[in-house]
Amino acid sequence: MHCFAPRLGELSIYCIDVSHRIAKYLYNIYVFASHCLNCSSTTGFTIMSGTGLIYDEEMTRYKLLWTDPVCKIEVPERLTVSYEALKCRGLEQRCVCVPTRQATDEEILLVHSKEYLEAVKQTPHMSLEDLLTFTQQYGDVYFHPNIYHCAQLAVGAALQLVDNIMTGKVRNGMALVRPPGHHSQRSEANGFCVFNNVAIATLYAKKHYNLNRVLIVDWDIHHGQGVQYCFEEDSSVLYFSWHRYEHQRFWPNLAESDYDSVGKGKGTGFNINLPWNKVGMTNSDYLSAFFHVLLPIAYEFDPELVFVCAGFDSAIGDPEGHMCASPEIFGHLTHLLMSLAEGKLCVVLEGGYNLTSLAQSVCQTVQTLLGDPTPVLNDIGPPCHSALESVHNVRAAHQKNWGCLKHTVCPVSEPSSKYCRVEEREEQQEEETTEQLVWPEPSPRDAPPVHTAALISKEQEDLLTEACQRLGETSPKYIEEAEKIRNKHFQDITDKKFLQCIQDVVSLLEKIRNKEVRNGLVMVSDVFVSLKCAVEHAINSLSQRILVLFVGEGDVPVDTKDGRVLLVQICRKEPDGVSSLYHVPVCLNKDVFSSASVMAAVLGLLLPLAYEFNPGLVLQVMAEGSGMLEVPVWAQLTSLLQGVAQGTTLALLKGCDRDMVRATGASLSGAPAPSLGPLDPPLTKDVEAIEAQRQRLQKQWGLLLNTTQKNGTASQDR
Repeated sequence: MHCFAPRLGELSIYCIDVSHRIAKYLYNIYVFASHCLNCSSTTGFTIMSGTGLIYDEEMTRYKLLWTDPVCKIEVPERLTVSYEALKCRGLEQRCVCVPTRQATDEEILLVHSKEYLEAVKQTPHMSLEDLLTFTQQYGDVYFHPNIYHCAQLAVGAALQLVDNIMTGKVRNGMALVRPPGHHSQRSEANGFCVFNNVAIATLYAKKHYNLNRVLIVDWDIHHGQGVQYCFEEDSSVLYFSWHRYEHQRFWPNLAESDYDSVGKGKGTGFNINLPWNKVGMTNSDYLSAFFHVLLPIAYEFDPELVFVCAGFDSAIGDPEGHMCASPEIFGHLTHLLMSLAEGKLCVVLEGGYNLTSLAQSVCQTVQTLLGDPTPVLNDIGPPCHSALESVHNVRAAHQKNWGCLKHTVCPVSEPSSKYCRVEEREEQQEEETTEQLVWPEPSPRDAPPVHTAALISKEQEDLLTEACQRLGETSPKYIEEAEKIRNKHFQDITDKKFLQCIQDVVSLLEKIRNKEVRNGLVMVSDVFVSLKCAVEHAINSLSQRILVLFVGEGDVPVDTKDGRVLLVQICRKEPDGVSSLYHVPVCLNKDVFSSASVMAAVLGLLLPLAYEFNPGLVLQVMAEGSGMLEVPVWAQLTSLLQGVAQGTTLALLKGCDRDMVRATGASLSGAPAPSLGPLDPPLTKDVEAIEAQRQRLQKQWGLLLNTTQKNGTASQDR
């Protein structure tokens, strides 16, 4: 039995364009304050909770009725194994189960022609012979007497997800639907797709919720040409697709799937195609595409809603993709997208034909949507040469369209990926190898009973969210441990405030080590003493690799020579004597740093370094008087860093105002980061400083590579 939900009330969102830098700064403060006011009086910050899940068994009730070697992989079990895996892991019970509904003709006609819709409407009454004849006018698709009904439900599921997210009933969600949609065009079924679910949902969201900017991320292994055709002249929709291309030899074999297809007219620059010209792409290649192409442009675009065309045929073991990316990577890609659009993320199933990796990847995605700790990713390094060439060429093709790329000098790489440089025999052998790959079951992603704990004054308790627990008195055993550290490293310290500071740091690190809490926040009297204490204690008892993000000036008392500590310092003036490849000073201009410059450093330096370093703990330090970062930027940075070290973070704050404390606790607790607004281009001098560090470090840290020019040292093609 199906639930036909009434159309929900319209929500009007008005966007005021401001160009003056001061006005933009005030707007960002207003956005952050709005987050803080939309809450109960006790918490001071709302964490919009709930992950929607849409599944209807009815969408499994069609299948291929004749022999077709191309279409035989699109089976009902694709949905059932995904849903059963969610139930088996207890994830379905944690989600808000949203009923589906049938899409109306009016809704389907947002994308498709009336003639095509009327033709599909006739299929339930056709004989087998007529269905076969009808099917043969389209490419790589099949029809069944029940497929029109299922296609209505698939579209309706995507619309239900939009309504529930935009009205605040859930924060994000996933729709397990069938048939998929991203290949279908205005008057044509194609690639197993009847109606274009995400394209219809995008236009529906724009119409009913007055949205001005929507991002569609298509990580299916096939190019979603139907979505591209729908929006290629539309500057309000940014479409990003990576896809197996192999110099136009992989389906759908379109010239317009290459990197130089950037949109038309007003939509120029809003269509981003990243072609994979070899099989065997790994987690590193996928992260490289996100860090160096998608995320910089997405932050500049500033979407109000994000869709994912979630095709898991880009996962390991898939007979279509022949890629080597593990299911865990989709948990990370989802996390990276959740910092956009204030967390409003609609994930809609597309492809995925290895039933094992499909189910695992769906579970990894949903767990991240639910806020579980991200999985560990090992062996992250440089992208392969072919992937790097694609990243380079996409950046070159879009250099004039986006401010985040305008300062980079990156002509199209020669020989261009327009030309094939791989022999057919070598390619076939590589495909055979990837088909035989075996991968381990993803490890459990269990969360501690307390998400975030804080050691702050009683007067500041109102700054904490419900998910953030204020700790009381320090346990005697932690006091004893703190005393050992003081005796070893801080014998000259007798000030009670400093001694309390050491006790607080040790107390929270011990709770993290014992998995009583996931992360923590401490208000400290001395950041240098606190940081040194945290590093010494963590190295000995918690993790062999620690990432330190330090915002402030001066020589940070952290030894980076042995490679166990990676220090990234955001400052105005470079410290003296920096030579270690594990000490990365990011020196930016202006008293209050440009949001665009900070995000350029975060996406182009900090996150690639963090993922490749693979720390077991992140220490975020905000020094007193370092009001160089705007509150929303710090909140974004904190949210993004929750993707590494399984979200294990200790934030040390000194002399910060109430908004900064509130933002830190909220981001650590899983609250959606506030929007930064459409970003201006980063400052030229800041880009030069970031690029200088990238050039210095890229031989050691391969994930920093974003070009095939000059010092490019990508790994050899796999």
